[in-house]
Amino acid sequence: MNNICIIPARGGSKRIPGKNIKDFLGKPIIAYSILAAKESGLFSEIMVSTDCDDIANISREYGATVPFMRSDKNSDDFATTADVLREVLLEYMAKGSEFKHACCLYPAAPLVTSEKLIESYEVLNIKKFDSLFPVIEYSSSIYRSFKLDDDRVEMNWPEYADVRTQDLNKSYYDSGQFYWFDTREFILTGDVINNNCGGFPISEIDSQDIDNETDWLLAEMKYNLKVSKKNINEN
Repeated sequence: MNNICIIPARGGSKRIPGKNIKDFLGKPIIAYSILAAKESGLFSEIMVSTDCDDIANISREYGATVPFMRSDKNSDDFATTADVLREVLLEYMAKGSEFKHACCLYPAAPLVTSEKLIESYEVLNIKKFDSLFPVIEYSSSIYRSFKLDDDRVEMNWPEYADVRTQDLNKSYYDSGQFYWFDTREFILTGDVINNNCGGFPISEIDSQDIDNETDWLLAEMKYNLKVSKKNINEN
């Protein structure tokens, strides 16, 4: 398939040093993203955009390509993911390679599976979305949420105080794992999320933000739980 998987993996993680190649249950965490992309069979190119030689070497070891290093401009704290994606796609275009779809797959997303990549790609095409990303339903309605003002509790939306929970609209948040998008549309607009963007619902067990050591441990617990459930189902 004429799709590219772009894994943006900068070297300078401050909250978890060496985060993108830190050992996660026996493998560098970035390896899980690379292997999921490979096992999906969806990509003619799986590349890692990085400014770090160690990340580049480990990425190649697990089967990704690193055809060029990320520019200094897009390696600082102010560069956005969109900046990095645009740099990658334009670099490939300059060499005569264009792709129908791209998937920005984050390097610290060990709970992503090849199955989820395949399922989400099918939805992208069936619904003819320009882009799509996995979302998770809030466990409690945000319309019943509160704010604190000098320790005083106030409802954010008091007009919903007497509305039954089952009558409130469901709300979702970005799982922060991956984004499918049409490359030409992205080059034109610079936006992954636009008016024709789809959401792919997943469960809380299938995702975990990893911003600190506690998050890391939670991700490991979820991963082990998923493996245990899979083994039980197979037996």
